[in-house]
Amino acid sequence: MEIALSCDMIVANRNAKFGIPEVKRGLAAAAGGLIRMPRQMPHRVAMEFALTGEFFGAERAYQLGIINRVTDGPALDAALELAAAIGANGPLAVKASKQVIVESRLWPEDQMWKKQQEIVAPVFVSEDAREGAAAFAEKRAPNWKGK
Repeated sequence: MEIALSCDMIVANRNAKFGIPEVKRGLAAAAGGLIRMPRQMPHRVAMEFALTGEFFGAERAYQLGIINRVTDGPALDAALELAAAIGANGPLAVKASKQVIVESRLWPEDQMWKKQQEIVAPVFVSEDAREGAAAFAEKRAPNWKGK
């Protein structure tokens, strides 16, 4: 669970179980679970799981927003599909989007638009942006160059 919580996205088989059961052994989930869970799910729900050590299934994890996709088959297959969907997009746009999402948590309200603009502005004038528009107009797949 603590490794999963450190991931950007999670794909899990329907039968997967999640939890931080350390309290059942007289320990604390000190590898990130106690810090990351309340940031990624409602505070009281995180508190319950941390203090009871109970596990929860993939469907509940999906409902809580902990995982992105639940699959009946191998999680790796579904994860590769998700990766392919991301990989089909403009690499500069993907990188900038991820950077804004990660960093913006710490931005003060009065600086967030300025900081976002600093990161995304180069994307809008990139070769990839022109390629994306041309590919859309020509009804073809874009040929990204990361420039």
